[in-house]
Amino acid sequence: MSSSVRKVALVTLGCARNEVDSEELAGRLAADGWELVDEAADADAVVVNTCGFVEQAKKDSVDTLLAAADLKDDGRTRAVVAVGCLAERYGDQLAASLPEADAVLGFDDYADISERLRRIVAGEQHVPHAPRDRRLLLPVSPVERSATAVALPGHGQEPDLPEGVGPASGPRVVRRRLGSGPSAPLKLASGCDRRCAFCAIPSFRGSFVSRRPHDVLEEARWLASQGVRELVLVSENSTSYGKDLGDLRLLEALLPELAAVEGIDWVRVSYLQPAETRPSLIDVIARTPGVVPYFDLSFQHASADVLRRMRRFGGTESFLELLAAARHLAPEAGARSNVIVGFPGETEADVDELERFLVAARLDAVGVFGYSDEDGTEAATYDDKLDDAVVRERVERVSSLVEELTSRRAEDRIGQTVEVLVEYVGDGVDGFAAEGRSAHQAPEVDGATLLVTRDETPLVEGELVTAVVVGSEGVDLVAEVVDRVAR
Repeated sequence: MSSSVRKVALVTLGCARNEVDSEELAGRLAADGWELVDEAADADAVVVNTCGFVEQAKKDSVDTLLAAADLKDDGRTRAVVAVGCLAERYGDQLAASLPEADAVLGFDDYADISERLRRIVAGEQHVPHAPRDRRLLLPVSPVERSATAVALPGHGQEPDLPEGVGPASGPRVVRRRLGSGPSAPLKLASGCDRRCAFCAIPSFRGSFVSRRPHDVLEEARWLASQGVRELVLVSENSTSYGKDLGDLRLLEALLPELAAVEGIDWVRVSYLQPAETRPSLIDVIARTPGVVPYFDLSFQHASADVLRRMRRFGGTESFLELLAAARHLAPEAGARSNVIVGFPGETEADVDELERFLVAARLDAVGVFGYSDEDGTEAATYDDKLDDAVVRERVERVSSLVEELTSRRAEDRIGQTVEVLVEYVGDGVDGFAAEGRSAHQAPEVDGATLLVTRDETPLVEGELVTAVVVGSEGVDLVAEVVDRVAR
């Protein structure tokens, strides 16, 4: 590579799983001599890790690519490259419709990202892939998948890596941190075997494949060595972890080991599928020291009729029983979910049932999404679609209820003693001593805890403190520090 072409910026959109994938790409590029820079304007190449989940995410990805392409007119930037879910999902279609991007790379290109990028910056044309259903690349039987050589973002390993890129020993997981906060996502698995009628993710992420426990533990130790205090376990469906390794309860065994990693204060599990959430898993999450009692449950709706049409299971009563089981073991446990309104065939009675569930569930955070057709999904073929105006009205109606309910839930926590992971100190916290998150608040999605203190000793980013909740602002809490937790 020419010494004048060594700077690359990675821009990440979408979920925490994409963050892990970007850090794998960063690790591979850094290992091959690229200098990682924060600002796209300072880079020879800008790599945009796109999201292809819903229509708004696709639009945001395209807008980001166009903004990066504008830098080529009068700046240093010589190439803009699309990677990630939108690039994998649409491949040559995206390349044809977005000539402003110099290349569109799929997951199969990740292992050779440095060479791909070098050639693109040098002006060579990259032939984008034709999209394909990645579920067809792996055996139907989960236990036969581990021996198959299929590109799995976030699972990359290399035998020889420079210092600072992945663990110093053991399986050399390729990763370079792009942030410096005390929390980091850690990928448990990739893909999904479920066939929800509204979701296209399995078609471009593929079938479910677990990472081996030893690999996960080694990466956890490496993250701790980089200053990470909280591990957020991510996947498309964490409750399936281990089924392809011959042990469906492998997560219950892995969680205590992760919590015991030196330097790690919290382990948080994300993306739980309610139909697969076992009593034994609830018990481990609720009662293992170091594993935060937090339940990220993908309910999607509460009407049994709507859920069946979604190709999902459960309903109001079974969901409330699941939450009650968790709160029986950990009364102050956090719980969040997402719901989809306006699904084809949804009636006013179905929305009433969803609202009844939300009132009874006492969730700490809820994402409300309006249904929209996704290419290649079963629901896109349904006839009984609702008018866009009806979908918007229901989104506004349920969102308004959720805002009221989650604010009330935050108020219920006033007087509780909570542990808080400090994330920001000083400027930018609006007069408070610091800002962090309580155990029931996941990064980015669940609100924050604003800290006040009578101690003149400044709080430190990454520190764990004990505090009493004295107020709330929407889903955010205000808490007074009463003790600083010694490690």
